[in-house]
Amino acid sequence: MEQVKKSYYEANPVKQYCLDHSTPQHPVQRKLIQETLEMKGIDVNMMGAPEIVSLNALFIKNMGAKKVIDVGVFTGASSLAAALALPKDGKVLALDVNDDFSRRAEKYWEEAGVRDKIELVLAPATETLQKKVDTAGEAGSYDFAFIDADKPSYDSYYELCLKLLRPGGMIAFDNTLYKGRVLKEDVVYLENGEVDINTES
Repeated sequence: MEQVKKSYYEANPVKQYCLDHSTPQHPVQRKLIQETLEMKGIDVNMMGAPEIVSLNALFIKNMGAKKVIDVGVFTGASSLAAALALPKDGKVLALDVNDDFSRRAEKYWEEAGVRDKIELVLAPATETLQKKVDTAGEAGSYDFAFIDADKPSYDSYYELCLKLLRPGGMIAFDNTLYKGRVLKEDVVYLENGEVDINTES
């Protein structure tokens, strides 16, 4: 099956051209990527690819966004890119459940000088998003959302983010094509977020 892999996993001249002709990454972004890739015993593929978070940043800047939702933090790549793209009074609502990874993320946010722009909430994202929906003034106030977390919950994240976004806002989903598996009809989502495919079809 044909796959399109993240740039930090596979050399690709077209993707490299895009990266070379895009806005250069902040030094802390480069440090975050390198140190995350060196981590042992974890799936570093959870980190958003540089080309993806850079595209998000472009959308955020062009929209004049001030409020961003980031569902799925890991070591902080997508939250950092969003915070760097936002104006001084911008805010990122960063949602995750893993305290260890989030502490690492906070280190990079602090080093890049954007920690004050990021509200980190360690709790199931559906709970946090629902609380925001129920909070006066929050619904319809966000400009952009990036969803990159457990795949079985994507529908719930989408519905809740939709309520929080303003008219004309944008939701971006990572793994939309999911390693080419969208071409397979018999896809079953497992509880751990992985997918099982009937290879006989």
